[in-house]
Amino acid sequence: MDTNIIESNSALTNQHRLRDRFGRHVDYLRVSVTDKCDLRCSYCMPKGFRGFEEPENWLSFAEIERVVAAFGRLGVKRVRLTGGEPLLRRKLPDLVAALASHRELEDISLSTNATQLEKHAQALFDAGVGRINVSLDSLDRACVQQITGSDSFEQVLRGLQRAKQVGIQPIKLNMVVMRGINDHEVSRMTAFCMREGFILRFIEAMPMGSTGQASAYCDLGPIRDQLVREFDLVPVVKELGGGPARYWQSRDGSATIGFISPISQHFCASCNRVRLAVDGTLYMCLGQEAAFPLRPYLRSGISEDDLEALLIEAIELKPERHEFSNKPYQVLRFMSQTGG
Repeated sequence: MDTNIIESNSALTNQHRLRDRFGRHVDYLRVSVTDKCDLRCSYCMPKGFRGFEEPENWLSFAEIERVVAAFGRLGVKRVRLTGGEPLLRRKLPDLVAALASHRELEDISLSTNATQLEKHAQALFDAGVGRINVSLDSLDRACVQQITGSDSFEQVLRGLQRAKQVGIQPIKLNMVVMRGINDHEVSRMTAFCMREGFILRFIEAMPMGSTGQASAYCDLGPIRDQLVREFDLVPVVKELGGGPARYWQSRDGSATIGFISPISQHFCASCNRVRLAVDGTLYMCLGQEAAFPLRPYLRSGISEDDLEALLIEAIELKPERHEFSNKPYQVLRFMSQTGG
């Protein structure tokens, strides 16, 4: 790292904010607490994969809290805990409670496959998780097993119901739509989420690693048009959660459907996020290899001022956009290694 940059920025105050070279304000941090998962979704992690990060290289909860706090002082308002499957990390509610104590953070959320959610929902809610995203790509038990490699459908449904019971709201369901695998279920999934009060988001598969590159990509444009007609949906103009989804609602406002289309209709110009992997690597973009290793600095005793300066320097690496369309084989790491 350039020591001159540290010296010139060491007096930063909390009035400074994170803006990249393209004028985008970074106010959203996604934090992976583990790269391990109890499922093997076909677009995320290969069957039999064993190349997980060694536990001694995981950031501790104290290190994660320190990084998040520094981001908070620089203007980050939203933090999402991810994995792998974050509920496999022991004592995760303790981390949530520690993060919730930082007033700069306005929103702490969680992405999960929900297999462990039934037993952890109450503790997560009590600790400060305000909302969750749950991956569920099908309502057909056999299809779920085909995609995830596990007969986990009933576990997920129980987890969803438990989350509703304890008061977590909103609950968003993420469905990665794959041609010839689950694309015929979009209407059924829409009706299910409308009935249960879940926000549904359809997602285009991204070519990350060999798994993502082998996924049966499905353009969401025609699916959106189909569902708009079928369910009489109207576009939503207000922001819902600070993410990249473009939302539509039923006319009475009781149901919300989102579309995340990084390939057919990318949202790079408004990208507001970076990702912290479990090993302390800060990734600037899902579709590029731009990254900054924070762990060595954290473990060498870096000061708070210098840590803030380091984050400002790292944000300068954020690229203008991904290149999924013209360089689909560029990103070799799997989604689970980046943090969802």
